[in-house]
Amino acid sequence: MDVISTADVSAGERMAYWREMSSKLCAPYELRCERELESEFRAQAGISDFGPVQAALMTSARHTVHRTPKLIRQSDPEVFKLACVERGGGGMTQDGRYTEFGVGDLILFDTSRPYEAEFQRDVPVSRLLLLRFPRSLLPLPTRDLRSLSGVRIPGAGGIGGLSAQFMLQLARHMDELSPSDAARLSTLTLDVLTMALATALDAERTVPPHTRRRALMARIHAFIRDNLGDTRLTPDAIAAAHHISLRYLHKLFQEEGHTVAAWVRERRLEQCRRDLADPRLAARPINAIAARWGFANAAHFSQAFRSAHGLSPRQFRERCATAAPGATVRAD
Repeated sequence: MDVISTADVSAGERMAYWREMSSKLCAPYELRCERELESEFRAQAGISDFGPVQAALMTSARHTVHRTPKLIRQSDPEVFKLACVERGGGGMTQDGRYTEFGVGDLILFDTSRPYEAEFQRDVPVSRLLLLRFPRSLLPLPTRDLRSLSGVRIPGAGGIGGLSAQFMLQLARHMDELSPSDAARLSTLTLDVLTMALATALDAERTVPPHTRRRALMARIHAFIRDNLGDTRLTPDAIAAAHHISLRYLHKLFQEEGHTVAAWVRERRLEQCRRDLADPRLAARPINAIAARWGFANAAHFSQAFRSAHGLSPRQFRERCATAAPGATVRAD
């Protein structure tokens, strides 16, 4: 992941620097900040490419952006941007439509037409994931998609909410992704985007079945990862959250060579292993780590961990503590 930041830029040049960097990342636009806040302006973006999709995790002080007709005539990359808010919020106007957006909401921007956007005034720092992609990549009519620009896709529930979970998981782990991870996530990201927008257009049936299935599995995986600490995370609960039958849920996982319960258990064990290896958590009781990730029974956790890694949780933690700094501990 590449990072651009105003951290090393003098206060008087930060706005100009961020305007230039933002224009290179997406498309030229006017950037403004209230005069009294200019000296305190800060912004940073971590950027990763997922095939044709560019993801930018941006943290920024309050400002406004304006994509003007003049700037569009100068440069039109013919791309959409989709924002998913992780912290803060704001408002946007495009095609005469104004909408406010908050945490978890999805907002579509068409860079080929003028728009204005601003961050929430009472939140000093906002954070959002911006996905940039060519319009031609979505198997949906451009005319229909344009009807969604400046429209909030709520992140509080439904397909929009489940899609936002996937997007926010992507944002939180961008700096951990290998090139092979990024290549795999390219297709999944487009699938999830397509389904979120198709659902907002009430056009799910126009999306190819394989795209619908991949998007559904991506949302299910993100939902599970977001809820690993909940002991009520059962196959029934997962199926209900995604409005599918329990039988169909089991079928989806069987096609991938897993059972639902085994996949959940493996993700929980991964998180426990990570925490047990973390020296910052050395004083935290093993039972507390297990409970944090959904293991309500300490004996069951110990048995599952030993079965997966060949060591008890305590033995694994001790081996990590005595390993040389930077060494990787093998527990299997």
